[in-house]
Amino acid sequence: QVHLAESGGGLVQAGGSLKLSCVGSGHIVRITTMGWFRQAPGKQREVVAGIRDDGRIMYSDTVKGRFTISSDFAKHTVLLQMNRLRPEDTAVYYCHADPERVYYSDSYALGSWGQGTQVTVSS
Repeated sequence: QVHLAESGGGLVQAGGSLKLSCVGSGHIVRITTMGWFRQAPGKQREVVAGIRDDGRIMYSDTVKGRFTISSDFAKHTVLLQMNRLRPEDTAVYYCHADPERVYYSDSYALGSWGQGTQVTVSS
């Protein structure tokens, strides 16, 4: 079983920055896709960004140009640098890892998930 541990969430003012980190541990056979989802109160979980070991990267339209995802697949690590944060970015952010090369959608539910880290952006 893969255990994902997130860190880096917190409270920040609008326009500020935060960096989320996620490290995988446990019985890891293979991880080829890692990424971040988020869920705001009263809303469905949505994709934020994903990265694959073949170099493909995707961002949701709402964060494109403000967030940057990076990874070290050898260390089972994925980072999310979040700049120019907005109050609407407030959510619990979840790390995800998958043994297959997948394309994320908001409804994607397979793979392994972290417990989540709270990001709150004040106006």
